[in-house]
Amino acid sequence: MTPVDLHCHSTVSDGLLPPREVVRLAAGRGCRLLALTDHDELGGLADAADEAAQHGVRFVNGVEVSVSWGKHTLHIVGLGFDAANETLREGLAGVRAGRDARAVAMSDSLARAGIPDVLEGARRHADNPEIISRAHFARHLVERGLAKDVKSVFKKYLVRGKPGFVEHEWARLHDAIAWIRGAGGVAVLAHPARYEIGNETMRVLLTEFRRLGGEGIEVVSGVHGVHEVARFGRLAQEFGLLASSGTDYHATGEGARDPGLNPDLPLGCEPVWSRWLEAA
Repeated sequence: MTPVDLHCHSTVSDGLLPPREVVRLAAGRGCRLLALTDHDELGGLADAADEAAQHGVRFVNGVEVSVSWGKHTLHIVGLGFDAANETLREGLAGVRAGRDARAVAMSDSLARAGIPDVLEGARRHADNPEIISRAHFARHLVERGLAKDVKSVFKKYLVRGKPGFVEHEWARLHDAIAWIRGAGGVAVLAHPARYEIGNETMRVLLTEFRRLGGEGIEVVSGVHGVHEVARFGRLAQEFGLLASSGTDYHATGEGARDPGLNPDLPLGCEPVWSRWLEAA
């Protein structure tokens, strides 16, 4: 196992633990290098960095940017950037501004399907009023007894073709990568196995991502099985991308792993974190 986790979330976006508690949990599991990557938001980085220093954990600034690419919604993780960069901060503020309108539309969609008054329930699950996500809706629907757990919600609601799904225009891929690179960071394609993209379209995406300045891909992810790890390890090497590793932790019991440790990368992959561990 590798003591690195470069993808996890806190209450600043759609996680269930505050930033300091995420760090403490990761440190307790042996993590030595950690990034907090809340959705479109940098508000938890200072607390997380301070807590990491107290536990002897090397901390890297992170964020997960929501991106529209054709008909697909992608997530681009930014790592190792200057969190004070104004262009990055302004870009993320613009992405967050669209979230509230989407939340209203999601609630209206569920109401038309016979599930009224969901928005206020979702808001109660969101510590940060600027980040209302599908996870907050899912937790409320579980609370109302409409599904047994969050995973089950996403089989019945909130996804394409189901009640609560809303098309939304996020950041453009070239903008997200430019914001991250302009702030001195590395752009990483998050959890690629999650996207409903065939092999040829994935290759088109990786070609464009690399051309625009993307440098990394999550080979190891909390949502990747053994076959996906092997597949994206091969693609990382073929496209000359650095390999990243993250649990995509949101809450204990909602995902595959708690934050802190990840399986080793496949042989031949170049870790995205080499520069930060060397600096440490």
